[in-house]
Amino acid sequence: MTAGAFDDHHPPQPELIKDCVHCGFCLPACPTYVLWGQEMDSPRGRIHLMKSGLEGEPLSASMVEHFDACLGCMACVTACPSGVQYGTLIADTRAQVQRRYERPRGERLLRAAIFWMFPYPQRLRALRGPLALYQRSGLAGLLRRTGLLDRLPPTLRVMESLAPTVTRRRPLPERVPAVGRRRAVVGMLTGCVQDALFPEVNAATARVLAAEGCDVVIPRGQGCCGALSQHMGREEEAISFARALIERFEAAGVDHVVVNAAGCGSAMKEYAHLLRDHPGYAARAQAFVERTRDVSELLVELGPVAPRHPLDVTIAYHDACHLGHAQGIRSQPRELLRAIPGLRLTEIAEADLCCGSAGVYNLLNPEPATELGDRKAHNVLATGASVLVTANPGCLMQIAASTQRLGKHLALAHTVTVLDASIRGVPL
Repeated sequence: MTAGAFDDHHPPQPELIKDCVHCGFCLPACPTYVLWGQEMDSPRGRIHLMKSGLEGEPLSASMVEHFDACLGCMACVTACPSGVQYGTLIADTRAQVQRRYERPRGERLLRAAIFWMFPYPQRLRALRGPLALYQRSGLAGLLRRTGLLDRLPPTLRVMESLAPTVTRRRPLPERVPAVGRRRAVVGMLTGCVQDALFPEVNAATARVLAAEGCDVVIPRGQGCCGALSQHMGREEEAISFARALIERFEAAGVDHVVVNAAGCGSAMKEYAHLLRDHPGYAARAQAFVERTRDVSELLVELGPVAPRHPLDVTIAYHDACHLGHAQGIRSQPRELLRAIPGLRLTEIAEADLCCGSAGVYNLLNPEPATELGDRKAHNVLATGASVLVTANPGCLMQIAASTQRLGKHLALAHTVTVLDASIRGVPL
């Protein structure tokens, strides 16, 4: 197949496209359709474009623009009564776009810079010092007061607004022993952004797992899971990251691989599809997928043994898209949180609508991402909760930036940091 938008290497599958019956249930679930009301910026419209590409339509700039506008939030998958595998379709389409479409030079440079930095934990950790100096020196406030910040390019402005306050990072040991009787041996993914910018979440994850009877193995030298690369169609890069991570955790000899970042967990559970053409890895990838668990998923499977102390707090829980929609994990975090004495959990209006983070979407598409973030922040603030709890670092940064932009203050926490505070009997 050489004519049309796609080549022979895994184009969007016609049999999956045919599953779409054009019912329109996906439209109100899709963030870009909610924002713009345009058919081609809905899942149904993008599937039509995929079909057109298979039938000979060339890969035009307009077609790519509609594919790029998709956040990949998978809300349409939840809404679809026909079981359309939109995630597989958009992933295969983006890999085609990455290979076959020549982007303008500015776009290429921006994407190259993003992917030079974000999938590499060591490079992200190297930013901690300069970022801490910037935050503590007062330079950030000065740039805002003088208006110089507003003169920066949109992507740089967004990056500055997203950066969380740098906290102390204490290296984790390679093994954290279980408290009491050992119930499982688990490997823990430390991640890229999580490790560099939210080290307290990794520390809390290790403590909670140990308190619940897990030996926690934290392999040295683990790299990126490839989620961002996979999400953006950088197929070979994603495959390289996936193979290295599989090898690292195979060597660790663990029962489960535990993930505390929704986007990472979602990508890792797609390794069997990603590595389907690799004879030396296809079966290993499937076995890896079967061992992979979100931390809330595993904790509910094990059941609680560590006592919980009361937390007198009202929280709003936000379903990260790649936890709720992509992995179908909604009840487990709520079950864990509701089991904490004194904690009150409130739900958010438009809970299924993406906050606009979506991997690096908010860097590449800052305007719609900001609109979605502000919409989510308004809905969170309307609950009256004092703390927003979610399970993805991107969501935490996105919603924090939006609440600050609205001139409001809201504490934010990961699900495991709330559990950790309750288990240890310390304030949240």
